[in-house]
Amino acid sequence: MNDLQPVFQFKVEWGGTRIGFTEVSGLSDEVAVIEYREGSSSMNSPVLIPGLKPPPVVTLKRGMMSRDNEFAEWFNTVQKGTVERRDITISLLNAEYEPTMTWRLANAWPRRINASDLNAQANEIAIESLELVCEGINRRDD
Repeated sequence: MNDLQPVFQFKVEWGGTRIGFTEVSGLSDEVAVIEYREGSSSMNSPVLIPGLKPPPVVTLKRGMMSRDNEFAEWFNTVQKGTVERRDITISLLNAEYEPTMTWRLANAWPRRINASDLNAQANEIAIESLELVCEGINRRDD
């Protein structure tokens, strides 16, 4: 039980200057399943074969700040056809703020950017999110 890690202390190194994120989601990996069954098979179920891995989708969220357009500038590289790919490192931190687990996103680039909904009656910080696709996620225990 002493090795269980809380999720509220983490660091994201994404190639931008500001690394204060409120949330990271989508740190998962999967493999598609190919089902195969020939007509003369006596089995009533298909054989399952590992297929291609769909690209992981990871979302980074942070508070919106005036004159901080780094998410939008990175996203604009995709729209201009120059796609700036980055290796992203996400580290879960212990009580001493040292990494205990690290995820590395290979060749990530932004596929969607979202600004916070605006609501005149809301009492919250505006949050922007950046949805990334990458060529793989590699987890390492530090």
